[in-house]
Amino acid sequence: MRPIKPFFALILISLISANGSGQAAARAKADLIIVGGTVVTMDKDRRVIENGGIAIRQDKLLAVGTRAEIERGYYAATVTNATGSVVIPGLINTHTHVPMTLFRGIADDMDLQEWLTKFIFPAEAKNVNEAFVRAGTRLGLAEMIRGGTTTFCDMYYFEDAIAEETKKAGMRGVLGETVLDFPAPDNKTFAEGLEYTERFIKRWQGDPLIVPAIAPHAPYTVSEDNLTQARAMSDRLRAPLVIHLAEANTETEFIQQKHEGMRPIEFMQKIAFFNDRTIAAHVIQANAAELDILKRYNVGIAHNPQSNMKLAAGVAPVPLMLQKGLSVGLGTDGPASNNDLSLWEEMDTAAKLHKLHLGDPKVLTAEQAFTMATIGGARALHLGDLIGSLEAGKRADIAIVDFSGLHQTPFFNVYSHLVYATKASDVSSVIINGRIVMQNRRLLTLNENAIKQEAITYRNKIIESLKN
Repeated sequence: MRPIKPFFALILISLISANGSGQAAARAKADLIIVGGTVVTMDKDRRVIENGGIAIRQDKLLAVGTRAEIERGYYAATVTNATGSVVIPGLINTHTHVPMTLFRGIADDMDLQEWLTKFIFPAEAKNVNEAFVRAGTRLGLAEMIRGGTTTFCDMYYFEDAIAEETKKAGMRGVLGETVLDFPAPDNKTFAEGLEYTERFIKRWQGDPLIVPAIAPHAPYTVSEDNLTQARAMSDRLRAPLVIHLAEANTETEFIQQKHEGMRPIEFMQKIAFFNDRTIAAHVIQANAAELDILKRYNVGIAHNPQSNMKLAAGVAPVPLMLQKGLSVGLGTDGPASNNDLSLWEEMDTAAKLHKLHLGDPKVLTAEQAFTMATIGGARALHLGDLIGSLEAGKRADIAIVDFSGLHQTPFFNVYSHLVYATKASDVSSVIINGRIVMQNRRLLTLNENAIKQEAITYRNKIIESLKN
């Protein structure tokens, strides 16, 4: 047999490459491909890709580009067609108390201190145990996933149980075990709380979904010495340090009376509390000099506009924070002071609140509000290298938003529609860490009916407990 000449060999190779198996061999293998739709990347160039595509392998994004680029470069057994939808980074809730879903609507229309001391703290003392926390967490996880939230930062009790439920649901969480000076539902002393927190952090550090943290409640519920101990644990274990800070006038007055006229942020700087893993919720009572302090330590800020409005706590100086380059995310706060976990409502409210407050319709644009719910929130949680945008190498946390509804028609500007028109119910599918957790509005990792029935059972228990 004569040897094949080089020219004919080249033709033969070309023919093999043209058939199906040859094409697959020439392309890289992915586990999941999303094609079609508008891809809002939130990368540094803020690329918005019409008829876009995304390739995912395991927990990471392989590539983000046009549909043609992705189909030319990758193949996968599972392909999702997102035509007619907008594909966005998963939303990031930078502050909540997720088990408090079971206290939703228990007490409304009062100021923060009255709400806490007369209703929430007594209700928690009578009802909160590990089983309660698990049930409330499952309810909150289902609600957040339905709304396209893929990461949340929590502050509550029994965080080890919250971590277990979060991981089972396939969600991502920065979970802060709350420690305070007075007895909590899970630990009766601050020392016990620290011991629990250290075990909790050591158990979960390095987990692909769970980031364990220590969360001293606030400067008015944790003494100077105990705040310092919490900071020391954060430093020693390299764990996030989560706290409520500068939330209300009553807090400012309390700190000033106790600490020679210093305001909360000044006091926290004096005791060397801040580190570059700090996440501060609210930061309403803050002036320009105090924001400079937070910027110096790269403190992440969680802005909670709806909860702050509902409790009449004040308006955080978010436009000034952004002007100074602070990392600001959006939070819902707990469902008992909001009363839901929808970041879509927080985006809409944030954009409108600051326009009204400053009398300037150009303040806090729709794009800025969406940034706070995505990459801004990731940076506030000190996770900007992992999540918050759709870029190759980052974790595959994605929400697909249906844009076919009447309230989405017609469609001109994607940021305007996402912030001012989109509802949580428009989210059709959610992927977290490369795993589909909701598909075509069906939850795949949680039993929605069982969760609702369990919540109703707890409602009756709570009502009975408050009669005593």
